[in-house]
Amino acid sequence: MDLRKLKTLIDLVSESNVSELEITEAEGKVRIVKSSGAPVVMQQPAMTMMAAPLAGVAAVAEAAPAAAPVGHTVKSPMVGTFYRSASPGAKPFVELGTVVKEGETICIIEAMKILNEIEADKAGTVTRILSENGQAVEYGQPLFIIE
Repeated sequence: MDLRKLKTLIDLVSESNVSELEITEAEGKVRIVKSSGAPVVMQQPAMTMMAAPLAGVAAVAEAAPAAAPVGHTVKSPMVGTFYRSASPGAKPFVELGTVVKEGETICIIEAMKILNEIEADKAGTVTRILSENGQAVEYGQPLFIIE
C-alpha cells in the first residue's frame, strides 16, 4: 500500500470516532487501531508483528515470514520508502559484495519527504540486499546482511 494512502488513513482514523479500520487490497492487509499509548499486537498463524503507536494511532501491516539470515542484519530505523541510490538513475550506494566501513551510507529512507541517509552500523561485506528500490519499509525491517 502506498505510504501516502496509509498516512491519510491513519490521519482519518485519528481525527474520527472510528476506533479500528481494516483494509484488504491485492498487496496485503492493513489494520489501523486507535490506542492509548500501548503497542498494538496482531497475530497471524506463523508470525506476530508489533508497532509502536504513531501519534495515538498504530498501523500494522501483514507480511510473509522470512528465513533468518546469517550475519549482521542492518535494520530500518524508521518507516518510509527505501532507496538504494541518491537519485533515480544514480549508482547504488552498495551492491552485493561491496565492502563497507562502519558509518558509510548504504541507502536512503524517505520519510515524510525527508531523505534520511542510513549508515552501516558494522564494517564488513554486503552479502544480501533484502529490500527493493522504491519499496515501503517498516521500522525494524531487515534491509541488508553484512558479514
